Amino acid sequence: MPPAIARFLDRIGASRDLALAIGVVAIIAMLILPMPGWLLDIGLALSITISVMILMTALFIEKPLELSAFPTILLIATMLRLGLNLASTRLILGHGHEGPDAAGNVIGAFGEFLMAGETAIGLTIFLILVVINFVVITKGAGRIAEVAARFSLDSMPGKQMAIDADLSAGMIDEEQAKNRRAEVEAESGFYGAMDGASKFVKGDAIAGLLITAINIVVGLGIGVVSHGVPLGEAFQTYTVLTAGDGLVSQIPALIVSVAAGLLVSKGGLRTKAGTALGDQLGRHPKAFGMVAFLMGALALMPGLPFIPFASIAAACGYTAWKMTKNAEARAAQEKLMAAQAEEKEATREQPISETLAIDSVRIEIGYALLPIINDSTREPRLDDQVRALRRQMATDYGFVLPSVRIIDNMSLQPSEYVLYIKETEAARGEIRLDKLLLINPGGGPTGLPGDATTEPVFGLPALWIDRELRDEAGFRGLTVVDCGTIITTHLTELVKENIADMLSYSETQKLLNEVHREAEKLVADIVPSKVSVSTVQRILQNLLSEGISIRDIPTILEGIAEAAPLTANVTQMTEHVRARLARQISAVNMRGDAIPIVTLSPEWDQAFAESIVGAGDDRQLAMAPTVLQQFIGSVRATYDKLAHDGEIPCLLTNPSIRPFVRSIIERVRPATVVLSQNEIHARARIRALGSIS
Repeated sequence: MPPAIARFLDRIGASRDLALAIGVVAIIAMLILPMPGWLLDIGLALSITISVMILMTALFIEKPLELSAFPTILLIATMLRLGLNLASTRLILGHGHEGPDAAGNVIGAFGEFLMAGETAIGLTIFLILVVINFVVITKGAGRIAEVAARFSLDSMPGKQMAIDADLSAGMIDEEQAKNRRAEVEAESGFYGAMDGASKFVKGDAIAGLLITAINIVVGLGIGVVSHGVPLGEAFQTYTVLTAGDGLVSQIPALIVSVAAGLLVSKGGLRTKAGTALGDQLGRHPKAFGMVAFLMGALALMPGLPFIPFASIAAACGYTAWKMTKNAEARAAQEKLMAAQAEEKEATREQPISETLAIDSVRIEIGYALLPIINDSTREPRLDDQVRALRRQMATDYGFVLPSVRIIDNMSLQPSEYVLYIKETEAARGEIRLDKLLLINPGGGPTGLPGDATTEPVFGLPALWIDRELRDEAGFRGLTVVDCGTIITTHLTELVKENIADMLSYSETQKLLNEVHREAEKLVADIVPSKVSVSTVQRILQNLLSEGISIRDIPTILEGIAEAAPLTANVTQMTEHVRARLARQISAVNMRGDAIPIVTLSPEWDQAFAESIVGAGDDRQLAMAPTVLQQFIGSVRATYDKLAHDGEIPCLLTNPSIRPFVRSIIERVRPATVVLSQNEIHARARIRALGSIS
């Protein structure tokens, strides 16, 4: 081969886009330019080769998306066959009077071999192939693709939500979530494209019928009128050529249609078609045994041939016996491996690290409550609710709650649950899985039958009612809670109370390095040159302990960077950060269009200021116990009066004394928000409701 041609072929092989472009141009050339018989033979052989290759690929792939380019392949293969049809039609009509080899050896051989000298046989076979391809395979594959496309599109939101839930639960990382989203979109696009691509095969079958009719009718006219061929000879010649052309075109079309059907029908399989069929059919040796019995009975019936049915019965019987032996051997092997694994696990010493590891959050449940995590038909399931809780905590507080471990504990009462925070029992309760918990928000009797109980989360009076009364309770404006929601609500309250303790050093490091990557430069400037990770952790814990979200890490780090040169006291740095978060804090405490506040009287303000002793980082509150009791009494009286009026205000103090006032208030009214004047945003409106005097 000349070097120039070799280099050209190497370049085409290296560039797949160029090779595809040349192939498409060649197909278009078939539609315009005449082809000699030898070149048509090569094209027909190539068409059969491509169709067989497509079929074998469809058989060996494990997932349909591994051949996501199939709609494009189907279009190109269809265009190739139509181009060859047009080229063969040109040769048949132009040279059909010359004999059976006028359109190349492939068409002539197919015509002579399959027709066996009978024109009707060839045409009948051609029509049957068209019917099988068009009516059976293509129509079925198109319907499967249509339904799969519809279901895939309808299920996209649910799949996307499942991916987001797994991501928020920490089961997958961002890269895996991105890949799974891309796979969901590719699957939907693939089945939609396959739904449209099935129309290519339908059009190909119709075109084959029209081309066959044209070749016969027009060929007879040209042969008899233009070339003077006798009618009988012309009919024989043109029919053979036309039938051969139709067969050599429909056989590749049929093969590609079978490949399309295999591809769309294996949507649920995740392995090769042969392996999946062998594994799934091989699980039921009794089915082969029943078939063997039936075939044996048919072989013994008078009038039916003995050998065919007896042979099949023997083969099925042997298959059933072999499959039974293999299943027994596999079961024995699995049992032996399980015993060895159990023995190895029993002899293996548990690592000290596993003994020392603790769960940040753990839920233990009695055996009667197992259906709330094991029953897939129960909605909502406890594990799904816990995932939603972790996502909600991340949204509300900017902190990813550590994974919650849910286990059963046989030592508990059957319907009892216990919540642990860092291996310490934090709460417990008892629920009834077959009932619903009914609470009257306004207090008083509910008017519905049930068993009186106390709601385990807030200690409110409640009733256990039958599930059939859910709708009636809703009509009466009563609150109905299922068992999973009770546990999740209990867990939510505990997490909010202990959220600061759950922010460990490693979680802080993860927040700085992985979650908030946009603040990477800011983190590098601050840590560890100005403050340590431990200091950042303590500041974030101080914020979380008062219910302030730490999602705005950049602003928090900016506040730390500003305060670090002035003081090393964590409390004072926290106060500076709170001032930087004034917009966020004001928005959270807004009630309607203003922030309801209660102020300290000048006397109390002065009393606190005078009771602070020490300087700089050693400042402490040294107030007499009697004065503290008097202050606490004034706070309770004021807030009880406002609560009776339906108001829950914030306590506004001087910035210098806010931490000390908060340290007292949190012991008697932990839910009360204590703000300093620096934390009220400049554009936030306030509504004064009174004063602590």
